[in-house]
Amino acid sequence: MARRRELLEQLKEELATNVKIECVDLEKKENCIELFERNTDIDILINNAGFGEFGKFDETNLEKELSMIDTNIKALHILSKLYLTEMKKKNYGHILNVASIAGFMAGPLMATYYATKNYVVSFSKAIDKELKKDKSNVTVNVLCPGPVNTNFDNVANVKFRLKGLSSQYVAQYAINQMLKHKKVIIPGKMMKLIYIGNKLAPSFLSLEIAYYSQKRKERRNEKSE
Repeated sequence: MARRRELLEQLKEELATNVKIECVDLEKKENCIELFERNTDIDILINNAGFGEFGKFDETNLEKELSMIDTNIKALHILSKLYLTEMKKKNYGHILNVASIAGFMAGPLMATYYATKNYVVSFSKAIDKELKKDKSNVTVNVLCPGPVNTNFDNVANVKFRLKGLSSQYVAQYAINQMLKHKKVIIPGKMMKLIYIGNKLAPSFLSLEIAYYSQKRKERRNEKSE
């Protein structure tokens, strides 16, 4: 499911399996509910819709940020709740929520985006613990990649210094780890090191490093213009 039908049709032709496509804008609450009502019985839900925005908080576009919150948080929240309820009834299913390595830290110059991914990480871990306490066979996993070769950079107006992993690799890795019941999934050795380093570093240092990293993206953008 995505907003652009022509890309969905193209992907459907490329995939060697039976595919049903849904052209839907998940930013709108009613669209999420209607999507669920048309496709109630599924075994795996992957909440992958989302985008970012680069810039100082007092300079970024408010409407774009509110749209980001609706897409990155509200849509994921609604779909997780609706499908989790159905999965619990049959005592089987997987929900894979796509966050980011940004979900473990604050992000100056991408404040709203980092905050939305913090929500996804915390939300996913809490729900999975509830399921475990209920001895349910339903699982909630959270995928936390670094840069991935997608259209994210263009929408967020950033250019990452680190080379992005291929979307195919990240997708396959995520599914494999989800089926192994890995709760927090971090693809790539470099991102695992960043995750560990962030846990060990004091918060003031983590913030300083995050700001410096984002500032370098800004400089790279200026050079590429």
